[in-house]
Amino acid sequence: MSTIKVSDVIVEALEQTFEEIFREHYRMAYRTAYGVIGNSEDADDVAQTIFLRLLHREFPNDLVKNPKAYLYRAAVNESLNFIRARKRSILTGDAELFEAPEPTADESAEEIHRSLYEAVAKLNPGAAQVLILRYVHKSSISDIAKLLGTTRSTIAVSLFRSRARLKKLMRASSLSGGKS
Repeated sequence: MSTIKVSDVIVEALEQTFEEIFREHYRMAYRTAYGVIGNSEDADDVAQTIFLRLLHREFPNDLVKNPKAYLYRAAVNESLNFIRARKRSILTGDAELFEAPEPTADESAEEIHRSLYEAVAKLNPGAAQVLILRYVHKSSISDIAKLLGTTRSTIAVSLFRSRARLKKLMRASSLSGGKS
């Protein structure tokens, strides 16, 4: 007759819980990261980073209480950190980047998207979360309020202010030729 240690049972239960959370929420974390970053490979890296970090530490209480909200916030924050880190490392790349030919129409659209992602990264995480939920995930104001644990009016005001701030950042970016 084999004996089972209590610690083995706990570890197995945690692994099963983690696997359920991963299966249920990975796609949402990926879509959120993709909405912020705009690149599938980088979004995949961000989503994987979030879950790898969870494997190596104790489950936070917020994750247990509301996994969707916790992982959504984690995806937004990690994506914003990724954009900021990428922006800091641009200057360490090849000098050829500074002598690029005139952009084509496709490159101009890509530049606009890059500017948008950089502008979103300059917003505070709460504002970025609300914008991404509304415009990337197509969530209603009521759904956003419920997910973030606040009122509909708070979300509506946050959306209004965040859009205004985003427009201002985009204008400043276009006036400076995309250089921040």
